[in-house]
Amino acid sequence: MTRQKVTMPKLGESVTEGTINSWLVKEGDYVNKYDPIAEVMTDKVNAEVPSSYAGTIKEIVAKEGETKAVGELICYIETEEAISSNQEKVEKNSDTPTTTEPKDNSMKTRYSPAVLKLASEHNIDLQSVQGSGMGGRITRKDIRQIIANKQVPVSEAKKTVEEGTAVNHSEIIEIPLTGVRKTIAENMVRSKTEIPHAWMTIEADVTDLVTLRNNLKNDFKVREGYNLTYFAFFVSVIAKALKEYPQLNSTWKNDRIIQHKSVNISIAVAHEDQLFVPVIKHADEKSITGIAKEINVLANKARTGKLTTDDMQGGTFTVNNTGTFGSISSMGIINYPQAAILQVESIVKRPVIIDNMFAARDIVNLSLSLDHRILDGLICGRFLQRVRNLLENINEKSTNI
Repeated sequence: MTRQKVTMPKLGESVTEGTINSWLVKEGDYVNKYDPIAEVMTDKVNAEVPSSYAGTIKEIVAKEGETKAVGELICYIETEEAISSNQEKVEKNSDTPTTTEPKDNSMKTRYSPAVLKLASEHNIDLQSVQGSGMGGRITRKDIRQIIANKQVPVSEAKKTVEEGTAVNHSEIIEIPLTGVRKTIAENMVRSKTEIPHAWMTIEADVTDLVTLRNNLKNDFKVREGYNLTYFAFFVSVIAKALKEYPQLNSTWKNDRIIQHKSVNISIAVAHEDQLFVPVIKHADEKSITGIAKEINVLANKARTGKLTTDDMQGGTFTVNNTGTFGSISSMGIINYPQAAILQVESIVKRPVIIDNMFAARDIVNLSLSLDHRILDGLICGRFLQRVRNLLENINEKSTNI
């Protein structure tokens, strides 16, 4: 018999390990080549691991919740060649009447994070759902079909509340640290432990940017089909400044500084308890429209669980749009092994003195976290000044929309 090894795949450029979130198969299951067999979470992406072979799952080595290094064994598969004799026997007896086997529901309660999230959002009782996946497993397609048909099985807890009966709740909820949250925690600890962080904040008058964007946004939405956000302008300006100050477009590797020619901007995208950092490749070469489109596409992919490993690879500098939450000052943790991360805060109206007179202006804070092994205050100060200068002098003629 031939047993093939299936190992933890490399799911990203700097990814060195992955955590088995859930197995989609059990020992004894037959799988085709490229069928998904497990859900794996890393600090970069949440992905399904496809089978490298067609055959039978013989032994699952890695347990759910266990972290394995890239290349480490996670399971064994008995290949199709080894089980061909058994298949031939089945084919020879295919005309023989057989009794109907009971429906396999062994995987019914193995819920993926996406299924749990959708069910929670729409108050769907998963115990009442019949799954169409292997072993009765409930898939995202099953949940979306229920939502589309408006045939939502209401949970017993909700029924009880609606009937006016009191429901007892524990005073505390203990949440195991697994999956994406565990990976985020480990990555943040590594960043703070290994990187000597330093911080700088500068404010910029973006009144002209606000006026320009307001003048363009309606026509832009009609023409392109998605929103023209402030964030697209910030990413464009920051990419230009990085081209002029390439020291910030660097990463740390084995006591060496790697300075990158390509400006690949990582953007932080949060979705529920998950944080993804997809990458806008060659951002310095793209127009505002091109950047806005990529932001829209990547954000939608993150929300629907469709980000690929290619979407997450190659980032050289991170921009975080903390202004979305109304934040006016924050200090980000650097996206290891990059040299810096820039927080774009909320744009707020503030009184400013111009020509000895008060004027209402749109002001934004830009907060930079830097790796002091790679960068110092002088170069970072000049970089922030350049970003501010570009923002404060933005207009339709000077901007590549």
